[in-house]
Amino acid sequence: MKNPYLPYPVRIDKIVIETEDRNLKSFKFVFLNAEDRKAFNYTPGQFAQLSVTGKGEIPIGIASSPTEGDHLLFTVNKMGLVTTALHNMSEGDIMGVRGPLGNSYPFDAMKGKDIVIIGGGYAFTTLRSTMVYLLDQKNRADFGKITLIYGARTPGMLLYKETLEEWSKRDDINYNVTVDREAPGWKGIVGFVPAVTEKVAPSSTNSIAIICGPPIMIKFTLPVMTKLGFTPEQTVTSLENRMKCGIGICGRCNVGPEYVCKDGPVFTMAQLKEMPQEY
Repeated sequence: MKNPYLPYPVRIDKIVIETEDRNLKSFKFVFLNAEDRKAFNYTPGQFAQLSVTGKGEIPIGIASSPTEGDHLLFTVNKMGLVTTALHNMSEGDIMGVRGPLGNSYPFDAMKGKDIVIIGGGYAFTTLRSTMVYLLDQKNRADFGKITLIYGARTPGMLLYKETLEEWSKRDDINYNVTVDREAPGWKGIVGFVPAVTEKVAPSSTNSIAIICGPPIMIKFTLPVMTKLGFTPEQTVTSLENRMKCGIGICGRCNVGPEYVCKDGPVFTMAQLKEMPQEY
């Protein structure tokens, strides 16, 4: 059995600056060893620990989908020691990836249902993974209507612009991408995610909603979902907490009896209602 603390060596194959403030970069990794890629068997919603030698490691949601090929994609916000070190690395550099870790979005329970994807800011990473997975030709027929609601402060802060452009042209997505306020050249929706969600009014009948974004966005979106008839069992979110080891050993991320890194990070709102309000 592989030591769970040992990362797989990967090479940075491509770096993309995602946002106008240059604080968000996407890193495409390729495994140095083919057997490591086979062992890294993941599902959208999971995360991994990215490790930089001499600096440490950080938990980051996986932004790629296993349907896209052998690479991994992570979008990293520059905000601390490890993320700054990663932002200073170059294509061709070697680093480590430990995982996959945590649970995933409940795709078995989602089959045959309409799917509502609601995201905000740079928390859209695992939702990108989910959208790509749902839209893959091998999976698309397993799911019903797909409604996408995604918002950022400004057009320049939207992630994955080329992918968004591709999605906007599809006729099997109710596509709603919004920015907080009017901006020069922006011809799309203007408004905060909760208000746009209420206006779009996705049906709760035979549906599951996945919400991931800043805590303030989630706080004001949840009452909208209740108003639209979504029950706590129909509403799924991804929790972030003080993860350290990633495998439920150190106890840094426990909420009551649950460990976010091992039992989560994906929970239904029904599960969260049974947990202490520590998050």
